[in-house]
Amino acid sequence: MLTRMEKGNEKVNIKEEFRGKQKLSDDEIIQLAKVGMKIEEHYGKPQDMEWAFSEGKLYIVQSRPITTLKEPKKADGGEEEDDEGEDGGEGMDDRIPVAKAKMITKGVGASPGAASGPVKFIPSPDQIGDMPKGAVLVTGMTTPDFVPAMKKAVAIVTDEGGSTCHAAIVSRELGVPCIVGTGNATKLLKDGMIITVDASQGIIYEGDVAIVKPKKRQVASQVTTISPVTATKIYVNLAEADLAEKVAQEPVDGVGLLRAEFMIAAIGEHPRKLLEENRGKEFTDKLAEGLRTFAAAFSPRPVVYRATDFKTNEYRNLKGGEKYEPKEANPMMGYRGCSRYIREPDIFKLEVDAIRKVREEYKLKNLWLMIPFVRTVEELQKVKKLMHEFGLERGRDFKLWIMVEVPSTAFLIDKFCEEGIDGISIGSNDLTQLTLGIDRDNASLSDDFDERDPAVMAAIERVITTCRRYGVTASLCGQAPSVYPEFAEKLVEFGITSMSVNPDVIVKTRKLVASAEMKVLLRRTSKLCEICEKCKNCCGKD
Repeated sequence: MLTRMEKGNEKVNIKEEFRGKQKLSDDEIIQLAKVGMKIEEHYGKPQDMEWAFSEGKLYIVQSRPITTLKEPKKADGGEEEDDEGEDGGEGMDDRIPVAKAKMITKGVGASPGAASGPVKFIPSPDQIGDMPKGAVLVTGMTTPDFVPAMKKAVAIVTDEGGSTCHAAIVSRELGVPCIVGTGNATKLLKDGMIITVDASQGIIYEGDVAIVKPKKRQVASQVTTISPVTATKIYVNLAEADLAEKVAQEPVDGVGLLRAEFMIAAIGEHPRKLLEENRGKEFTDKLAEGLRTFAAAFSPRPVVYRATDFKTNEYRNLKGGEKYEPKEANPMMGYRGCSRYIREPDIFKLEVDAIRKVREEYKLKNLWLMIPFVRTVEELQKVKKLMHEFGLERGRDFKLWIMVEVPSTAFLIDKFCEEGIDGISIGSNDLTQLTLGIDRDNASLSDDFDERDPAVMAAIERVITTCRRYGVTASLCGQAPSVYPEFAEKLVEFGITSMSVNPDVIVKTRKLVASAEMKVLLRRTSKLCEICEKCKNCCGKD
């Protein structure tokens, strides 16, 4: 400790009997905490404070912004203010100003944010064990089995892909800055080199660059954000079990899209391999544990589980997968989704058994099923027959949904409703891809990939209005409603029942939807008033 001596302050060892004693009283600790909170609230960011107690009185002798914190992510899509403000601060001297930084390459900013760290090149899934925590993951293209490495990364950079590719979707859920479609990152970035990934701008810099974020405006008296009430349900897209409890605390009406990919990747082995080794129950039990985590966290709100939609190239990366999976020229339009269940009912049964286990053994009746990539009514009929054989039936507390991703399903949506379903979810990424004939993973065509295209909007309107006529729930899973306010407004106008979005934009989307609902309501009210004004004689009809 520092103590005053005859010749000034000196550092001396603390006596043994004082080392374990509490230095401040409980009241002094509480007083200090309250003052610290007020100062942080005043400045709107974490503070580095110095203080002193003298003769029972507290003195704050200094308060300045903390400059050594990494930027945390918020579930509502916001970001804490960067450690450096516009005028910099301590800890900035060894960082490169943006104006002097050297740009290495550019790409599509797929998940916003910025981070610096050493490059770790992971060319294939079998090397993900080499990924250290805190590095920038660089690879050609990610697949579901890259997820363990993605969780360790401070940022992700890929050569290929667009804003709706696997790396983009997963990084947004994990809250990790991500740039895709660089075309040359794996050639230019070498292991160990320090880079800065500014995913908000889609730029990769050499060295540790001080990316300055805009200052966050904060109301000192604001304690919580009140989320508006909407008639349109706001669901969330999830895959990561570790996020279930946290996201369940958000103002969300349930899980509109629970992806199986993370859970299957965690199991790590191809289900066919497990079946051949008489270990099918192992697959079912592990999947059931994952499903149980989500269903328990969100109960009694619904959790709509999308059955496995691995493509052949993704299944091949599982242990033993090369033996069972063919090499396809275009896996995105190949052997996937609904057609797989029909051709491999024994594997589909493993999933159905997992769902039944969660619902029957754990009594979590809020777990529902959604069938992906349905191409024809006949496929749906066959899958429903299999479900019946495996003991899973539609009922009051178990709903069967299908994904609408293929134009054929949009064209014949009335036939699907007549066949018997409880809900649909429009996969806007695949539907846009297949309607416009644009590969969503092609970075060169990313500017042309737009869910607002008239052809796509016509298909979406047809699906929603038809489902309303049949009393079938209509949802949409994708980022478009949170990105384009006019898109959200159109969905509300069409009469959509719900929207399912990534965790980081739950609150933002609900606010957009609330605004859209008000606009639509005002327009309809205004139109009715005009009719009544012309009529001058109310007949009681709409």
